[in-house]
Amino acid sequence: TLNIMKTNECHKTCHLNILECLKAGYCYVNDIQCITQHSSTYMKSTFVFEGIAESGNQTFLNQIYTELYITEGDSGDVNKEHEVRQIESVSWKPDRPETTIRHEDIFKHSPDRDEPIRAVMTKGVAGIGKTVLAQKFTLDWAEDQTNQDIQFTFPFTFRELNLLKDQQFSLVELVHHFFSETRGISTFEELKVVFIFDGLDESRLPLDFHNNEILIDVRKSTSVDVLLTNLIRGNLLPKAHLWITTRPAAAFRIPTECVGKMTEIRGFTDPQKDMYFTKRFESKKQASLVISHVKKSRTLHIMCHIPIFCWITATVVEDMLNKKDGEELPKTLTEMYIHFLVVQNKLKGIKYDGGAETDSHWSAENQKMIESLGKLAFDQLMKRNLIFYESDLAECGIDIRAASVCSGVFTQIFREERGLYQDKLFCFVHLSVQEFLAALHELEKRSHEFPETNIYKNGHLDLFLRFLLGLSLETNRRHLRGFVAQTEESLVTNKDTAQYIKEKMNNHLCVEKSINLFHCLNELNDQSLMEEIQQSLNTGSLSAHQLSPAQWSALHFILLSSEKGLETFDLKKYSASENALLRLLPMVKIISCAALASALTVNPSHLKELDLSFNYPREAGMESLAAILKNPSFRLESLK
Repeated sequence: TLNIMKTNECHKTCHLNILECLKAGYCYVNDIQCITQHSSTYMKSTFVFEGIAESGNQTFLNQIYTELYITEGDSGDVNKEHEVRQIESVSWKPDRPETTIRHEDIFKHSPDRDEPIRAVMTKGVAGIGKTVLAQKFTLDWAEDQTNQDIQFTFPFTFRELNLLKDQQFSLVELVHHFFSETRGISTFEELKVVFIFDGLDESRLPLDFHNNEILIDVRKSTSVDVLLTNLIRGNLLPKAHLWITTRPAAAFRIPTECVGKMTEIRGFTDPQKDMYFTKRFESKKQASLVISHVKKSRTLHIMCHIPIFCWITATVVEDMLNKKDGEELPKTLTEMYIHFLVVQNKLKGIKYDGGAETDSHWSAENQKMIESLGKLAFDQLMKRNLIFYESDLAECGIDIRAASVCSGVFTQIFREERGLYQDKLFCFVHLSVQEFLAALHELEKRSHEFPETNIYKNGHLDLFLRFLLGLSLETNRRHLRGFVAQTEESLVTNKDTAQYIKEKMNNHLCVEKSINLFHCLNELNDQSLMEEIQQSLNTGSLSAHQLSPAQWSALHFILLSSEKGLETFDLKKYSASENALLRLLPMVKIISCAALASALTVNPSHLKELDLSFNYPREAGMESLAAILKNPSFRLESLK
């Protein structure tokens, strides 16, 4: 009722503003359309939905929005790791100076910069909150809370633009197509406008910046791809502001010279995680229990940097606590996602089939549905697609007419979204859910062999591999009784699988692959290697023998998993080869010139030689270092 009242009030306010302007005699067509677009944008952005927008539960965005940790700047590194590994790396970084910004200041430039920011890119892994952030920016503008110098805000998604890739528009026509309230405007060149393009990673447009024709006329029709490349380059509407959101792997698709400001969403900080669970559970005791449990598992704690994983965790734990059967809470990712699937399947049985909580939830209909989703998940994962269209579903043998029923039943797993003119788009609630279902699909197809090396050559399948191994455990398969066949022999026995992984870790794989295989051991509940190294650390006997590559990876994992930062790690105590030392490189590779400069100020007179060979510092880093070295108290004799 309150939602309806507030929505109606917005409509009334909009109409009154228009009438008052007309009566006063100073409201022109553009003014009326500007006010109308405020109202229309408010209506589109004020709610967030669960499930299908037409039938799901709607909630005020302002009621649930939690500030995200957003930083300005870009590391410049090309990261080929799985996004979960990127989150794992970032989450361990020690405190260091960073420029943080709020969403309403996304276009503000620093005091030392004269030129305004035209184009901003915001990176963030899947599920980190990019879309909600853009929606919050739009809502605040529509409510006259922020950025009131902007006359029009046009939020687009690449999902919807994909549907128009074979059609032709002028830029003005494209705006009119999506925002009908602007059809009285023939040009936007003298207006202050913001274009938001959400989900670059989902774009199926070529975005050919090198070969597309140059276009400067906003009224000339061409392909959507040509419009976008010219708008981003500034050939069209050079005074307009652009905001592009993307997952990190797709950021390269926009030339760096076209981006005036790079930002990154890190997700929830540790206090924000705690705040989320505190708000999520009415019982303080339950909230405290969940927070404590998540902190005990480094994997779960890291994943909770992603807001949507906090929601998955809360959904699972809430169901398990309500059952009061004393079942142990999930400790691994595989356990968490198995319970998530079971919970959603149970809710479907109760809500749609009239079943009871104690009934078997794996009916023939449900099994077929999950199998179909699993095949779709696997096929599209191999293609690196997160968004699917009707043609994608048809290729997997999914009845298009049944797709709506599927998404309506499993709204928290598989979603149907409505684009412009009710075009249907489909997606899983998060990439990790897609990877889990893909692994579940592969589980029954694989023989009694460990997945061969082609599975983990590509970093984007790292989490898929963890799930595939975790699902091989009989203890995990029992939770899927009725869906997954129960056999005495899994892919291979747990012991043989763990031993095979350890042998692979000794084959001088790169550091990141070794660490992912260590996570695979965790999914198999094999802690033997870590316990062995931890005991040696505790007794001081670690330096007495040569460590194998697998043991070095275990040492690396333990150091990363420590709740407290390690201030001193004396490598002289260990008989380490160059290859072994390279395995510890991720522990120290985050050190910057700024951090070095800060360390040098502690006791500058002691430094005699400084060797920066094989380091490639940036200009800003060298400037901060040079400023320190100019200090008269330094007694530097040699600099390389």
